[in-house]
Amino acid sequence: MAEPILEVKDLVKHYPLTQGIVFKRQVGAVRAVDGVSFELGKGETLGIVGESGCGKSTLAKVLMNLERATAGQVLFKGEDITRLSGAGLKAVRRNIQMVFQDPYTSLNPRMTVGDIIGEPFEIHPEVAPKGDRRKAVQDLLDVVGLNPEYINRYPHQFSGGQRQRIGIARGLALKPEVIICDEPVSALDVSVQAQVINLLEQLQNEFQLSYMFIAHDLSIVRHISDRVGVMYLGKLVEIGTEEEIYSHPTHPYTQALLSAVPVPDPTGREQRERILLSGDIPSPANPPSGCRFRTRCWKAEERCASEVPLLAVPSALSGPAAHESACHFAEVRDVIGSG
Repeated sequence: MAEPILEVKDLVKHYPLTQGIVFKRQVGAVRAVDGVSFELGKGETLGIVGESGCGKSTLAKVLMNLERATAGQVLFKGEDITRLSGAGLKAVRRNIQMVFQDPYTSLNPRMTVGDIIGEPFEIHPEVAPKGDRRKAVQDLLDVVGLNPEYINRYPHQFSGGQRQRIGIARGLALKPEVIICDEPVSALDVSVQAQVINLLEQLQNEFQLSYMFIAHDLSIVRHISDRVGVMYLGKLVEIGTEEEIYSHPTHPYTQALLSAVPVPDPTGREQRERILLSGDIPSPANPPSGCRFRTRCWKAEERCASEVPLLAVPSALSGPAAHESACHFAEVRDVIGSG
C-alpha cells in the first residue's frame, strides 16, 4: 500500500440515550461506530460497504469532524484532527472534503451554481483571490464536464447527475488531498452512475486524490476501489484488496453479502449457492456479546458469544485468503456469488 495519508485508530462514536425531562440521566448509548481502525494510502480508493444502519455515514461524518468522536484518533499526515477546533480544524478541512449522498438536498436552492462552488473560496480566501474566483469556478465546471456558462443557473435547472457533478466541483475547489464520498451515486440512474464513477476515476488520476468511497452497490465498489472494508454493526469485519474480498472472502457476513449480488448469467445463477441470513440486525444500542454477527451466523459456537474476534490475518490461511478478517472460524467458502 502507498504511504498512508489518513490513519484511523480505534475510532468510536456513541450517541447517549437519556431518560427524564428535567433531570436527564444517561441509560445507554447507540454504538454507531465502535472501534474502527484502517489506513488510507495516498492516491488510493478505499471502499466501505455494509447494510443500512451499520455506521458507514456516521464514520464519514466523524472523519470530517462534522460529528465529534467519542474516542479514538483520526490522523491526517500524523496530526490527530479529532482534537482540533477553530483555525486548526479549518486548515485541515481544506485538505479533506466530502461529496454528499443526495444531490437534491446537498445544494442550496437559493444560491446559483457559481455561489455554491465559489463558497469555499469565501471561507479560504488564500486559495483564490477575489478577482480570480469567477474564472476558478468556470474552470471547475469545465473539469467536471459542465458548461462554464452555467455559472448563473440555479440547482433546480439541472438533472440529478449534473447536480452531483456540481457537488464534486465544490469538493475539488480547495484542491484537497482526500475526498470522502458518502454514497455519491445511490440517488442516480444506472447510466448516470457510470458517468459519475468514470469522472471520479479521471479526477483521481489527474489530481492524485485519495478517496474513501461509501456505497451499497458491491459492483460499483469493486469497479472503483483498490481495497474494500466491510462494516457490520459499527465494526469492520473484513478488509483487503478488491481481489481478496470479492474472490476470496473469509468472513461469513462478507460471503452472505456477495451471494446476494445479482448474476446476469442464468447458468451462473443455478450453479451458485445463495446464503440466506436468519433473524434481524441487532440494535446498535444493545449489540450481542462477543462477535456481533453471531446471532445470524451459521458458524456460531460458544466461543463466539464470549470472545470478541480481532480484525487480523488468520494464521491458518495463505495466499489471497490471508487478509484481515474478524472471525474465529475464517475460511474461504467453495461456492459463493461474487458477481
